[in-house]
Amino acid sequence: MIEIKVINNQEIWNNYIGVIEPHSFLHAWEWTELQEKLGNKIFRLGLFESAKLVGLIFVYIINAKRGSFLFCPNGPLIDWNNNSHLNFVTNYLILLAKKNNVDVLRISPIVIFSDDINAKLKKIGFIDAPIHVHQEISWILDITKNEDELLQNMKKNTRYSIKKAINENVKITSSALMSDFDIFYKMNLQTVQREQYVPFSKEHIQNEFEIFSKNNKSLVYIAYYNEIPISSAVIIFSNGSAFYHYGASVRDYKGIPASELLHWQVILDSKKMRLKYYNFWGIAPENKINHPWRGLTKFKQGFGGFAEKYVPTQDIPLTKWYFVIKFIENIRKIKRGY
Repeated sequence: MIEIKVINNQEIWNNYIGVIEPHSFLHAWEWTELQEKLGNKIFRLGLFESAKLVGLIFVYIINAKRGSFLFCPNGPLIDWNNNSHLNFVTNYLILLAKKNNVDVLRISPIVIFSDDINAKLKKIGFIDAPIHVHQEISWILDITKNEDELLQNMKKNTRYSIKKAINENVKITSSALMSDFDIFYKMNLQTVQREQYVPFSKEHIQNEFEIFSKNNKSLVYIAYYNEIPISSAVIIFSNGSAFYHYGASVRDYKGIPASELLHWQVILDSKKMRLKYYNFWGIAPENKINHPWRGLTKFKQGFGGFAEKYVPTQDIPLTKWYFVIKFIENIRKIKRGY
């Protein structure tokens, strides 16, 4: 018998996540806490077969100006080759969405793209969403190799930049202190202004850092040159991986490759934690040479690694208002250059 039940036990949730170690932290218990703290209505659900837990589904309601969504970030975490599980979960979520009067059921699956999976989703009623919500291509580095191998597998320019930053006496610190978060956030505002993109709110980023760091799952890394902070990143540690979630830098010291050394330090620290991967998070599609992430993608790929391409964000429209949502999101996609 297949059934879905609410899970409010953090230990049960984390034990399942700890076994499957998804290449994402968006189903981590801490992420569910964040969405709840931000005021979103959340649902922590378990998929059970014969009383055995076989999947996790975290969804929450987004009430935006353009419409309302029941959203599943980087999930559901189920066996995507099991059609019975997929159909059961989909039907359950449709009913849950309708019960909560939302316009769209939206999922951003962390499942490797294939024509078979894509066709399966279309058959049960999903369509490609106008925009992505989270990463649809991740760049991942296997950090179980030794340091020499990791350095040799980097691109020449990245390896040179790390050595140059060391020679320039760049210093890297890491901490869970809010004072260091404030340094990062000040730098983040400069980066947003320079790169002209829409950021998460301070409330979102700060709450995320506080929730993950209280469980020793997040640190702020800062690179100092002549005691001046010039590069920073917020790193999440979860599910056997370190995740590069936010980064910031100042333009005045562009000639000092502090960011390369900062990420090398994250990699070294993550190895000491016996983590398996450094997940650089999202990159641009290869065929979009003018994508706004193109420069950042080149930076991430300089460290070596591999790409994981996931199924695009999927929608099941539930009201006629979806056509308005689709129009607005298509305009937004064009403006952002995606």
